[in-house]
Amino acid sequence: MAKKKLSKTNAIRIVEQHNIAYKEYSYEWSEDDLSARHVASQLGQRDDQVFKTLVALGPRSGPVVAVVPGCRELDLKKLAKASGNKKVEMFHVKDLEQTTGYIRGGCSPVGMKKLFPTFIDSSALNFETIIISAGQRGLQMELSPEDLARLVRATFVDLSETSESEILS
Repeated sequence: MAKKKLSKTNAIRIVEQHNIAYKEYSYEWSEDDLSARHVASQLGQRDDQVFKTLVALGPRSGPVVAVVPGCRELDLKKLAKASGNKKVEMFHVKDLEQTTGYIRGGCSPVGMKKLFPTFIDSSALNFETIIISAGQRGLQMELSPEDLARLVRATFVDLSETSESEILS
């Protein structure tokens, strides 16, 4: 498990510059499990309130960002439709940092190198606040979904499908 002194990230700086209320969480992370479910358990939070940031690539749009609950799977067909593509495919992890500025397990929808089309699963609206990556492994931030959407110019849309593990729990 890795836990070190975390510096203020670009994502947190941007949230602060826009005077958005947020709460910061740090936790021990492991290369063996970078999942949002693991983050939720480390923070003692609901895994449907901890959202993961995924990046896909569409032939018309280029990179598109999806923010979905940690307990659910991204439905690529729904993301393609929302982003105006016939289909999208997940971004290759080796290209993630060069394109977004973030690495796997520390990818935030806030503060990417460019403002890509961003879509937040509509289930986020069921919560007063959601928890997302703050742009670094071991660091999360909690903020209102509406504030996040305004900040990254996101659209709320149904993006997820219930995962097998969610059905079993």
